[in-house]
Amino acid sequence: MSTLFQPFTMRGHRLANRVAMAPMTRARTPDGVPGDLTALYYGQRAGAGLIITEGTPISPSAEGFLSIPGLYTPRQIDGWRKVTDAVHGRGAVIFAQLWHVGRVSHVSIQPGGIAPVSSTSRIARNSKAWGWTADGTAGAVEVSAPRALSTGEVYGVIADFADAAANAVRAGFDGIELHGANGYLIEQFLNPGVNDRTDEFRGDTLAGRCRFLLETVDAVIDRIGADRTALRLSPYGGLFDMPVYPEIGETYLHLAEELSRRDVAYVHLMDQASRGSHSLPPAFLDAFRARYKGVMVLAGGMTRSRAEELIARGTIDIAAFGEPFIANPDLVDRLRNGWPLTPSNRALHYGGGAEGYTDYPVFREGDAA
Repeated sequence: MSTLFQPFTMRGHRLANRVAMAPMTRARTPDGVPGDLTALYYGQRAGAGLIITEGTPISPSAEGFLSIPGLYTPRQIDGWRKVTDAVHGRGAVIFAQLWHVGRVSHVSIQPGGIAPVSSTSRIARNSKAWGWTADGTAGAVEVSAPRALSTGEVYGVIADFADAAANAVRAGFDGIELHGANGYLIEQFLNPGVNDRTDEFRGDTLAGRCRFLLETVDAVIDRIGADRTALRLSPYGGLFDMPVYPEIGETYLHLAEELSRRDVAYVHLMDQASRGSHSLPPAFLDAFRARYKGVMVLAGGMTRSRAEELIARGTIDIAAFGEPFIANPDLVDRLRNGWPLTPSNRALHYGGGAEGYTDYPVFREGDAA
């Protein structure tokens, strides 16, 4: 049998297989509190060894998308406990992805209509959030001009990440994944083409641009332990106005060594070619693997054959699948048995109710006839 479907131990977490469900925004919680429908959705997909939740804001000002569940109030903690119980009931491990969008937001989503915050006051060009439009309906809106965080406020955001991590553990999560990818706040500090600060978090030095990420990782480890702390990164990604810069390799290979030294639960790399952005160079993936000695997850246009090849080579340990999980709650069984995949209705990816969310059926062997 393929090693993709065999059990795997990830920093003390026993996974039923090496398939992960990648984080995907679904916008099904208008009040920001996960409920029975959210629990059903994740429970249906708990054939995956590891589930990583949709991006979960750490505070009201961290949000950039309407109707997404947070992890900063008691009601949200209670709501997520329904989800973790449902997933654990089927034997899967679940990590919460902690999210701060930074400048990829809009004043209509921000508390009191304040400006979004970032490492910079530079606006993200040609970028949209999902907020309230001028006619009062939900929809895509051009991001608002951000305000650069003061040095003291940066440390406040780090504390918000640590608090949300502790809330995740209280909600029954096995761990958390910091969202350091796809042009959101952590990457806004990492990228010197965006980070124009002059304090200790400055973008024109390697130590400065990595400091926010590493201090956040350390703060979370201090609260919940390294075995419950993970991170998602998207080296070479260009989403939300992230310019390519000469020091990309140096920056991310330095992070590989630092995260290896901290012995985190895993590092999750995102190849953005499947999102219409730059692909992750194969040589870089091998170089990162050489520097990072822990568990490695890869997402982005994943297929069974690619997953098996990369796992066999030792390049990755876990393969993450995103969109295929939407319409195939039994994706692991379908991959294992070579059953056909149901395409998802992209018009129903965001917002709404059960339709396009929990109503996709599992495969029955007679369906192939």
